[in-house]
Amino acid sequence: MATATRVYNSPLRYPGGKSILSKLLTDIILSNNLEGTTYIEPYAGGASVGLSLLENRIVDRIVLNDADRAVYAFWYSVLHYSESFISRLEAIDVTMEEWYRQKEIYTKYSKVTLEELGFAFFFLNRTNRSGILMNSGPIGGMKQTGKYKIDVRFNKQELINRIRKIQLLGKKITIKNKDALTLLSEYDESSLAKAVIYLDPPYYKKGESLYLNNYSQVEHSALARYLQKHKEYNWILSYDYADEVVDLYRGLNMMNLPILYSLQDKRMGSELLVWPNSIQIPSLIRLGQKSLNADCLLIGGKLDA
Repeated sequence: MATATRVYNSPLRYPGGKSILSKLLTDIILSNNLEGTTYIEPYAGGASVGLSLLENRIVDRIVLNDADRAVYAFWYSVLHYSESFISRLEAIDVTMEEWYRQKEIYTKYSKVTLEELGFAFFFLNRTNRSGILMNSGPIGGMKQTGKYKIDVRFNKQELINRIRKIQLLGKKITIKNKDALTLLSEYDESSLAKAVIYLDPPYYKKGESLYLNNYSQVEHSALARYLQKHKEYNWILSYDYADEVVDLYRGLNMMNLPILYSLQDKRMGSELLVWPNSIQIPSLIRLGQKSLNADCLLIGGKLDA
């Protein structure tokens, strides 16, 4: 499609970040005449897709939800304590001493304020390897002997600019801290039928090492049952590719997407995109800087004419 889309640069670095999908989601929304609707992201994480859709006026409102209190605290703080957050960002020294201090705040998790937790999460996200907080340490290592140092991903002015952009969009952003299925259950059927829902749950294979709120097999199955039950809604799901996930969503449309993961090894991988028949996928899809023929990526799915 000819629609130009600026990909939003989130203030967060996120494992498996899906900014590459912004153009694809744009094309899906426009192809299905869903522009101007509400966009719901039950697993917001870095939220680059939702912010891109909102900034480009593809959708009118976005709901960003994350069950992780620290992720929620960051987004809540950026929207509700933005000036205080920016002041902290400007004043902070990006050193190992500060890393230890913010790490201590983060480990207290439920015992600190949202503003304290949100900033600690942000600081560690920008200073840890690949933005990963679980089982990871600072860029450059604990002794800072690596090629890159702890502050290499902490360009203060650039991060402030990104936060200012979110401020401008703030009245159209709702922040939630719910389990994904609890969040969706709070909306009536009419509201969900009009919305666009993009689901990016914790990785099936490596979620345990990446996310504090990882999913068990029971939770992966519960999500699949919900989506299999609600094929009339406008939802799109992305997962790391696994045979078990294919089994959970058998009977629905599936596509293999080549993804360059934003993890340490920068490896190419394959992600699974799943959608119901209520959604039509364009024959030519835009994925990051590439345009691909969708029929070459399908797994038993259907395309629009």
